[in-house]
Amino acid sequence: MSDDAPQPDRVDGALHPRDTTRLIGQDVAQAAFLDAFNAGKLHHAWMLTGPRGVGKATLAWRIARFLLATPDPDDGGMFAAPVPDTLDIAQDHPVARRIAAGGEGGLKAVTRSINPDTKRMRKQIVVDDIRALNGFFQMSSADGGRRVVIIDDADEMNVNAANALLKMLEEPPARATLILLSHQPSSLLPTIRSRCRVLRLGTLDADQMANALAASEVTINGDPAALAELSGGSVGGALRLSLMGGLQIYSELVGLMSSLPRMDRARAIKLAEAAAQRGAEEKLALLFTLINLLLSRLARTGATGAPPMIEAAPGEAQLLQRLSPTPLQGRAWAEVAQEISARAQHGMAVNLDPAALVLDTLFKMGDVAPR
Repeated sequence: MSDDAPQPDRVDGALHPRDTTRLIGQDVAQAAFLDAFNAGKLHHAWMLTGPRGVGKATLAWRIARFLLATPDPDDGGMFAAPVPDTLDIAQDHPVARRIAAGGEGGLKAVTRSINPDTKRMRKQIVVDDIRALNGFFQMSSADGGRRVVIIDDADEMNVNAANALLKMLEEPPARATLILLSHQPSSLLPTIRSRCRVLRLGTLDADQMANALAASEVTINGDPAALAELSGGSVGGALRLSLMGGLQIYSELVGLMSSLPRMDRARAIKLAEAAAQRGAEEKLALLFTLINLLLSRLARTGATGAPPMIEAAPGEAQLLQRLSPTPLQGRAWAEVAQEISARAQHGMAVNLDPAALVLDTLFKMGDVAPR
């Protein structure tokens, strides 16, 4: 895939997980896989689960490099190869070089593909994407080596693709390891889940997040602590916020809400128009994500009687306490959050005018604010 082609398994502007050499904060999951390998109990299918952006894809590529570069554990006595104690593979290793160049014959990555008829990225992984693995397994079986497949992400498979994958999991090819990434494993067929060993990855704490952002090779725009707070401990989420100006948008939302109970109409229109510009679909989706975050923080403040410990924007703590001073008010924010989320999803699905959709949302939030 060329650098200019869409890559659904990569945050725009950040390193591809294939090229990310460090994985921070997921030592337990890495150790569990390594223990299974060293014990000779390597399962044919692994499902990496957890919130978006916590390192599932990075771990999948680390596992792939490791499996293709590491001999099977053996009982060779004093002449046996040392038992590996890490998934790290040197960047100058031939396998690592081939993977970095996209030329490793024992590895296949499955993501949403380009529709040849429309020339656009599909919204799902389709059955042809999965069936293509049959040819991969046949072509790569001649040398008797390992084969590794990464499916990123399995949640995006349509019904036919899921059924085709299930057949492979029921009759796995010899020396093949399938790695499925899933943000919402409950959405997958129970029969697929039951045939995979699950590794769950957790969110990162503040120190781990700071280290991960520093290792990302991306220039971070904004306070790392605020990025960590808004992303919920997701490195991928924090990178998206940084690269798309998420902190600035959130600060503008907080500033706009500070004008309540008499909302600054001109400021609201300016925010709506910015999100409705041509080609700003991702910014529109980000705006509604941040609106939901603000509403959830308002609801939590009312329920607990105190704002979150870390401010995600200047003046946020004072705003949250003023607009959500009681549990009853917190419940009102929670209820409007559900309504707004449903309306936004429907509006974007049927291509409602983005500016009107944003304005309607902002005014509805204004209606819930205490007088």
